[in-house]
Parts: sequence; C-alpha cells; structure tokens
Amino acid sequence: MSKSGENMIEKRKKEHLELCLTDSVAFKNKTNGFENYEFEHFAITEAVPDKISLTTSFFGKEIGFPFMISCMTGGTSQAENINARLAVAANELKIPLGVGSMRQALESKRFINSYKIIRKNAPDVPVLGNIGATQIVSSVSLSDIQFLVDLIKADAFVIHINPLQELMQKDGEPDFGGLLSAIDKITHKLDIPVIAKEVGAGIGRKVAKQLLDAGVKGIDVAGAGGTSWSAVEMLRNNTQEDLFFRDWGLPTSYCIRSVAKLKDKYEFMLIGSGGLNNAVDIAKALALGSDVTASARIILQELDKSGVEGTKSLIVKWFEDVKKIMFLTGSRTLKDFRQGKLVKKGELV
Repeated sequence: MSKSGENMIEKRKKEHLELCLTDSVAFKNKTNGFENYEFEHFAITEAVPDKISLTTSFFGKEIGFPFMISCMTGGTSQAENINARLAVAANELKIPLGVGSMRQALESKRFINSYKIIRKNAPDVPVLGNIGATQIVSSVSLSDIQFLVDLIKADAFVIHINPLQELMQKDGEPDFGGLLSAIDKITHKLDIPVIAKEVGAGIGRKVAKQLLDAGVKGIDVAGAGGTSWSAVEMLRNNTQEDLFFRDWGLPTSYCIRSVAKLKDKYEFMLIGSGGLNNAVDIAKALALGSDVTASARIILQELDKSGVEGTKSLIVKWFEDVKKIMFLTGSRTLKDFRQGKLVKKGELV
C-alpha cells in the first residue's frame, strides 16, 4: 500500500475513535428494543444470590462472565494504548476481548504492535481476530487470515459485515459479491471458530441461517440501538444528516429473539450486542437467548474516563446487578434465566 493510502486508513481509524468517545454517534429515534420487555417477578424464589454462578464457556474456554469486550480498534498509535489497557482489564476479569479490524496489519507493519499488545497483556483469555467482509471478497487470502490469527494467537476469528457503513463511507467498498462462498471457504479451512458480526444494523434469522449454513460457529447480532456507524461516517464526511439511514437497522432485542430460535436446529454461539449499556439491557439480552453479551463504545468511554480499574468496576457492577435480577426471577443458573423470564409490556395490563 502507498504511504498516502496507509495514512488515509490511519486517519479514518483515528476519527472513528474520536467520534466513538462521544454520544453524537448514537441512534436518535430507534432503540435497542429492550424497553418493550419486563422481567416477571417470581415471589417464591429459592435461588441463593451468593450461589448464582455467571461463569460460562466460550468455545470451550471458561470465562468469568457471559460478556466480552467487543471489537474496537487497531492500526493507530492511539489504538496501541487503548488495546493494551483493554487487554489488562479483560485478562483480570477473565472475559474475551475482540480486536478491531486487522486489515492494516496486512498492509503495513507500522502499527503491528497495536495488535500484538493484546495477546501480550491478555495471555489467559480468548482473543478474537477480525477482518471486514469486503476484504475477504476482494483481497484477503486464507494465508492472510492465518497470518492474522497467528499474530495474536486468536481463539476465534470475526468477519464483520457492514454494508450500511461501507455505503455511507466516503470511498467505501459496498461490494459484497461472493461473500457467502468466501465465508464458507474460510470456515472450512480455518482451525478456529469463525464468528459473523454486524456493526450496528443487526442480523436477523434469515441472514443468520445462511451464515450458519456457510459454517460460522458464532453470530454476533450487533443490532440497532447503540452506535450508528452511518452516523459516524456522516459526521466524518460533514454530510447532511439523513435520519432514515442514521437509524437504519434491526433492534438488538428483535435480532436476539429471532436468531435464538435457530438453536433448535443449529449449534452455535449467540452473542448479543448493540446498545447494551447497563445491567438491565445485559440481563434482558441473556434472558432472550444470548449465550454471551458484548459492548464496545461505553467500554471505550469508561476506559477513557476512569482507566482500567474503572472499566473493571463498571463490568463487575453490571453483573452484580444481573445476579440480583436472576435471584428475583427465580433463576439459579444462566440456563434457567433463558427460560421464559421476560414478558412483553403489553401483557402486563
């Protein structure tokens, strides 16, 4: 890649980070949908708060909470510092950590340490590699992906699918021709699980089924209601805001509920993400069927504001409250918690 092209990608990643430290990129008129559900109080609960365990399995590895720090960044000088601190927090909490798009590691060695630092600081937890869907259909080979896996000793690999963002991005690459066949090739050649992830517009049941048929082992729905990546690109480009496209996407609650129904026929990990900014949203995502939940922007903001210790404290507090909700719904285990603990608000009248 030319120096100008390298600088353009670095500039874009830097602008993404700066915008995600604000709330200006949130959805405006669309929510994650969790407000439409209430927990059904179970007055004769026999769950014991201190005996409720939140440990779960992440592709065969035990993790401390059903939560991961979602894919964020890499490929800038800022990213190395952010990733270094996120990795420390993840390792101490015993939770997985997703790496931001690793495209630049294939195109330049300049910021390769922004990726390497993650495994160095998080030696004991699952780490997820990441590349964009447009790259796997246009330029990235299996040997490239294996290089990225080896670079961070990845336990799983994320393909992020972002048609809306590419459409809105100046000089974006909205060409996904051959995507499913490319995914199928990767899933059957790579020795670690492949996760398909949206970036804020959501994955519904029809799309999830096709991805599972192509061999993916994890679906991260990344639904609407959190960060609007079309808003990110509109702000970057100083274009007139278009609320229709800014708020485009399937709400997270709908995505989780609809994709969870595929559990009857497919064995896969369902990751609930998209605007999960508090304990109640996380609890509802789990109760709707998520195996693991994930957040990104609020974690980035907390890291910027309060450092590693503040970030750890936020996540621990969230799951202390999740345990309280499990107790009040009569849920001894996470499996219990996914068994009809929510009611739609319309049913409460």
